[in-house]
Amino acid sequence: MHAPSEAPATPHQDPVLVRRARIARAVAIGLRLGYGLFALAMIVFFVGLFSTLTEAMVVAILVCLGVGSLVLAPAIVFNYAVKAADRHDQEAQP
Repeated sequence: MHAPSEAPATPHQDPVLVRRARIARAVAIGLRLGYGLFALAMIVFFVGLFSTLTEAMVVAILVCLGVGSLVLAPAIVFNYAVKAADRHDQEAQP
């Protein structure tokens, strides 16, 4: 908690806020990558559905879904954690 005369800490001053900002950037990349891989899997699926679905397409779809899930699951959890921490900090300020 800050004294009334103190200005709130900026991310450059507070190591917790610096680390939270770094995690938020990694989360944003993870979300983009995970959802992008899911979109790519859907695109490959529909291309295969309306043309000839090859074994290579099936492998590509499965890899995209698998890697997308591995990246997206923790990114979603950490996204909620960062947002909750930000909300908590805003509510704690006078």
